Amino acid sequence: MSQHRHLLRLAGLPTERLRAVLGLANTDADVDPQPVLRGVSLATMFFEDSTRTRTSFTLAAQKLGASVVDLSGSGSSRSKGESLVDTVKTVEAMGVGVFVVRTSQAGAASLIASAVKGSVINAGDGRHEHPTQGLLDTLAFARAHKRTDGFDLSGLTFAIVGDCAHSRVARSDVAAMTALGARVVLCGPTAMCPPSLGAALGCEVTSDFEALLPEADGVQMLRVQFERGARIASARQYRDGYALTTDRASGMKAGAVVMHPGPMNRGLEIDGAVADSDGSCGLPPSLVLEQVRLGVAVRTAVLREVLALDGGGLGPAAERLPTEASL
Repeated sequence: MSQHRHLLRLAGLPTERLRAVLGLANTDADVDPQPVLRGVSLATMFFEDSTRTRTSFTLAAQKLGASVVDLSGSGSSRSKGESLVDTVKTVEAMGVGVFVVRTSQAGAASLIASAVKGSVINAGDGRHEHPTQGLLDTLAFARAHKRTDGFDLSGLTFAIVGDCAHSRVARSDVAAMTALGARVVLCGPTAMCPPSLGAALGCEVTSDFEALLPEADGVQMLRVQFERGARIASARQYRDGYALTTDRASGMKAGAVVMHPGPMNRGLEIDGAVADSDGSCGLPPSLVLEQVRLGVAVRTAVLREVLALDGGGLGPAAERLPTEASL
């Protein structure tokens, strides 16, 4: 690799580079990329549980020909009290050059990037960001509305509904989609979706799901993150106000799509029939599994860009992802 690069967040990412990565991922979604990472060793270092992100990063790295080492908190010296930075530097000393890191600590990815020589990709840090999830959500939404030529999302409304306050996905989705011109609206109970959050992220906030739903071209339902301190009075009360039920979904506008980053709590924030809908029976199509599928393509694109590898037709280094310092 010619220069170590990182992907730590989407907030502040130049729009032209955002479009370039999405364009490469859009191609990778339909055509398998070449194995340009042969000889590269990558470590997935997940100190929080994960199914989709961890598996798709592993598959993406394997598609590109990289060697993959999987490391979790329970199987590492972290469980003996070793610091996160020392753990990563130890793995780097063994010859690993790329680190895909998920932790419960906001800012941990940036801390690691400042301490190692290799490239760091943030796979979720606390309530901060989840940049590759934001990219794949944006790609799924753009493909559904045939906006992949330039990824101009202006004129479209994207609703993010539920526990926005605890969601790193919401933060990355807002950053990506507003940069591309979409109107993004956060919706939920005030405790989960305070007006101050919208002010900080640069988007709208509402607690009126019924009024927002007919305006939305895409609805991203979020899980209530009880493990991060979220609280609800009762499941019934939450469903009454903020679940995407079959009745609510049947009233969505023509062409609208349903999304969820997973894992889903069926029967709480979303009904099973809505989550599984193919667009028939009066319900909008669900992109839940398409989001999962596109996650592999997004992560192959990010790996190539972070490692400054050609193969996507993106031209000179100026068109690749910026260095950590410029983020």
